Amino acid sequence: MRRGLLLNIAMCVKMENNETLPVVDLEEFINGSKDKRHEIASRVDRICCDIGFLIIKNHGIPKKIKQGAWQSAKKFFEQPLGEKMKAFPVMEDCPRGYVPVEGEALGKTLGIETPPDLKETFSMGPLNAPAVTIKEDSFNFFYGNNIWPKMPKELKEGWIAYYRSIEVLGANVMELLAVSLGLEENYFVKYHTHHISALRCQSYPELHKDYLPGQLRAGEHSDYGTVTILNPDPVVGGLEVKSKSGRWIKAPLIHDAFIINLGDMMARWTNDRWVSTLHRVVDPLDCGKPSAPARQSIAYFMNPNYDADISVISACVNVGDEPKYKPVRAGNYLMDKFSSSL
Repeated sequence: MRRGLLLNIAMCVKMENNETLPVVDLEEFINGSKDKRHEIASRVDRICCDIGFLIIKNHGIPKKIKQGAWQSAKKFFEQPLGEKMKAFPVMEDCPRGYVPVEGEALGKTLGIETPPDLKETFSMGPLNAPAVTIKEDSFNFFYGNNIWPKMPKELKEGWIAYYRSIEVLGANVMELLAVSLGLEENYFVKYHTHHISALRCQSYPELHKDYLPGQLRAGEHSDYGTVTILNPDPVVGGLEVKSKSGRWIKAPLIHDAFIINLGDMMARWTNDRWVSTLHRVVDPLDCGKPSAPARQSIAYFMNPNYDADISVISACVNVGDEPKYKPVRAGNYLMDKFSSSL
């Protein structure tokens, strides 16, 4: 365990500039010397304490795979609503397939009654279920069959390739986070061997000034799981992150990089040493403008194994203190979170 973590487990050093999202070179960590890895990990620990958002560059995912998933999703959303609705899930509250505009209200997860979000989504879940099944409805909720549209024909192949690549990136991010806490490198990876991670593309149609007061493209919320790996729109902005001071920070437009943010599960895991930060997607234009352009993003919501027992990491608890949270099974915890947004 890193000595600095033991010396002051409850205190985190302020990020060097909390008015923007910090950038971390993942390749430098993976291939760096012991001293370089320690330097990067220490900085990531401070970032996770302060804002829980960072930008990862040199991520290792081939451009062809990123573009394939992006373009096939764009083609899907450009289809008529009737064609897209053929991928609408038959099972109620299924987290896979197509959901039309105003199909969810993320603000409800905070107990706030808000208008539904101005976005449509297409989602897929795990490609393989574990060999041993659990007879619970929520088990099927996460490991059920994916729903693939007939068109575009290349979507299924492109999304599977992207999902597999993001799994590898996710494992590397997990290693970075484990080292940042002074833990063994595979500490988090071993909880994600048959994970219930989801891949979702959010399409935000062109906006005109005819939506409801308080209606956003995505309402204020935090993510539920371990981490989110976001491939954002490189041209149209709108993502905002809430700092500890309550100020909304505009996420920068980035190219060939990912935005990583911690989820509620990771905050719980670290006894709130690390933060799961509120964020939202707003109209990127000034109020005086008549419309806002369409926007797209693809998010990989990395979640642990369904049957993983998540207990507070002992290194994140001061000597003599009790953990803030009792152990919880990941699948049940996440099911409760998902239900709150419907």
